[in-house]
Amino acid sequence: MLRNAILLVLLAVVLALPFALRPKGEAAGRADDTLVIISPHNEAIRHEFEIAFRRHHEASTGRTVRIDWRLIGGTSEITRYLEGEYIAAFRNLWTGRLGRRWSATVQSAFADGRLPVDAPAEAREAREAFLASDVGCGIDLFFGGGTYDFVSQARAGRIVPMYGLDEPRPDWMGEDVVPMRHAGDDFRDPQGRWVGAVLSSFGIVFNRDALARLGLPEPVRWSDLADPRYFRQVALADPTKSGSMNKAFENVLQQRIHEVVRERMAAARFAGEEARAAAEQAAVAEGWAEGLRLLQLISANARYFTDSAQKVPIDVASGNCAAGMCIDFYGRQQVEALLRRAGSERVAYRSPPGGTVFSVDPIAILRGAPNPAVARGFVEFVMSPEGQRLWNQRPGTEGGPERFALRRLPVRKDAYTEPGVAGRRTDPEENPYAIEDPLVYRPEWTAALFGELRFIMRVMCLDAHSELAEAWREVAAAGMPTEAMAVLGDMSAVDYAAASGPIKQALRSRDKVDELRLARELGLHFRAQYTRAAALAREGR
Repeated sequence: MLRNAILLVLLAVVLALPFALRPKGEAAGRADDTLVIISPHNEAIRHEFEIAFRRHHEASTGRTVRIDWRLIGGTSEITRYLEGEYIAAFRNLWTGRLGRRWSATVQSAFADGRLPVDAPAEAREAREAFLASDVGCGIDLFFGGGTYDFVSQARAGRIVPMYGLDEPRPDWMGEDVVPMRHAGDDFRDPQGRWVGAVLSSFGIVFNRDALARLGLPEPVRWSDLADPRYFRQVALADPTKSGSMNKAFENVLQQRIHEVVRERMAAARFAGEEARAAAEQAAVAEGWAEGLRLLQLISANARYFTDSAQKVPIDVASGNCAAGMCIDFYGRQQVEALLRRAGSERVAYRSPPGGTVFSVDPIAILRGAPNPAVARGFVEFVMSPEGQRLWNQRPGTEGGPERFALRRLPVRKDAYTEPGVAGRRTDPEENPYAIEDPLVYRPEWTAALFGELRFIMRVMCLDAHSELAEAWREVAAAGMPTEAMAVLGDMSAVDYAAASGPIKQALRSRDKVDELRLARELGLHFRAQYTRAAALAREGR
């Protein structure tokens, strides 16, 4: 009995220890206010902004606040989660308070931002009822992710304007602080439903030791990752799970389209206006196909497609892969972590020159937010000079983060000219607003096909990855013969016309079977294509 009693006491100590060691401010129920935030941001960002906002909120309001973080994965998972939660919430409103019958029409129409004016009356009534409602999902804020996901949420009506038309505008709504658009990319919503909180770009993280072992130079351009010597040495994230990885893929397409357009338009400089317009349209289609071929070969070199974009630089640092595509701050944070822990410089990060645009990670208040006043206070703090300093100052410096160097670039223009701050920043040489020749994002080329790109990468590279890798191994071993390379890189099934036409139609169809059917057809098509390319390569050896 004594032994059992001792075991029970020890068990009680083990169970109580996490609660005893929890910081005082984190104890549930002790705060005056609770703010619920759904976010793909990592632990370092969550920690620094929570600590800083708790202090700010108490100093400015006299009230304490607790942040309840909801962590379910990347932005794609968050989007699916919000969609499901709002369907359930609106169904309760529609069938309960309004006493209406639920139907497939109502479910597909209430959050459809593209609902045609001649839609059935039931569909239009459902949409109007949702936009006039305060139905929510129990979450106040969506913090972090890509612009595409926030534009989609705004179109659906799941995020709402932060300020009324008769309210004073905060300073970050000015062009001299946070521009509406920069280098072709949107930095905030014209209707004030979301605003970019921090800047992101994309690049290559690489392991110098692994490159030396493979006899490879340090990668500079995206195309370097298509070198067959990188076979099974490239780390990539799954674009269907990671919006940031799909944005990186779009950057590759944008750069290649720019290059082809410049070449073709130089040749057509003396042509008439109609001929020049036709030449540009043809060049965009050609650049799209060439960009997809490059992404295909980079994917053929991939060891895997991870569900978590944060895993890419970790695996590169450990030597599991020689290089990977990642968002800038994931790469910089891994470089810093390795330098701090082991004093090693074996890992480096580089943004390809002219190969990446600076886009924003937005923040927005969700419809039906349980605590909208505190939510707006958090947005205002994040966008203030005080909040922006957290992104790129060294830990322990005045106004900087407490523990972690976040290695992110502030979105406010004045953050780069603030007196005395440059010496406290982790990346003082970085100023995205002062780049001489940036990659200018042309949304009319690829923005409308962002979801289609994700689908194409899935059927062309993920679902058929084993066949793609085997074909690339055979083709490379045979010296990349012309006929085999042509078959391998045949993009006729997913060219610009197909992406804008039948693929877009299937993805927008109200019947999800259409998308599944097309995915199966294209998956079989590419598997057969890769098998044929491998056979041609073997025949020529």
